[in-house]
Amino acid sequence: MQKPLSPDALAELAPGGKLRVGINHGNFLIVTPGSPFGAPKGIAPDLALELGRRAGVPVEFVGFDAAGQLADAVKNGQVDVGFLGNEPQRADVIAFSPAYVELPVTYLVPAGSPIQRIDDVDREGVRIAVSARSAYDLYLTRHLKHARLARAEGIPASAKLFAAEKLEALAGLKPGLMEEARKLPGARVLDGQVTAVQQSIGAPKNRQAAAAYLRAFIEDVKRSGLAGQLVEKHGVKGINVAPAA
Repeated sequence: MQKPLSPDALAELAPGGKLRVGINHGNFLIVTPGSPFGAPKGIAPDLALELGRRAGVPVEFVGFDAAGQLADAVKNGQVDVGFLGNEPQRADVIAFSPAYVELPVTYLVPAGSPIQRIDDVDREGVRIAVSARSAYDLYLTRHLKHARLARAEGIPASAKLFAAEKLEALAGLKPGLMEEARKLPGARVLDGQVTAVQQSIGAPKNRQAAAAYLRAFIEDVKRSGLAGQLVEKHGVKGINVAPAA
């Protein structure tokens, strides 16, 4: 059982008397597509409501179209917490909880592509469409040696760029790429995973008491089974509850 929220942590978590929660509507695995910005549905919104319930404060949702926009809002204190992927570049300015779910990342390649394996992608002449400043964009930026990233603002835009420019690969969350492959005859999703996005809750770096509470909150919702129940409730396939930190 998680310890009660201390006055210091509450003052940092909801300094205005309400919990302003940033949600990335571009991440269709943790936010139900098409749900309203002010009243989103999905795994992340449900966790946010549980966080607000435990803190005893109302929740105000602030919606964003892409992860980079949300990361900026958390960093600048425009929201009190944000549900987004934990990446080293972001951790310089955002205090992250452990992950509550892990989202597998791989590539989609077009019909007739000679690329057969993930290891074949990082080669000269290969152009990869990617959602700009997503967690996997940050990961690929650090690790790719030869292939070139072509960025678009948001997941749908990256898929459009891949098709319109006839690029060699599209990077993305595996369940979403499986859906995209159904629209493109002959397209293939490569087996395995490039990485797994560690989906976490972040707070501004200077709010350490709030960050400590968020760490305990996430470990409790995993240990109690709530995280797994929410994955099942929303029918999200292809993701895993993260192990205990």
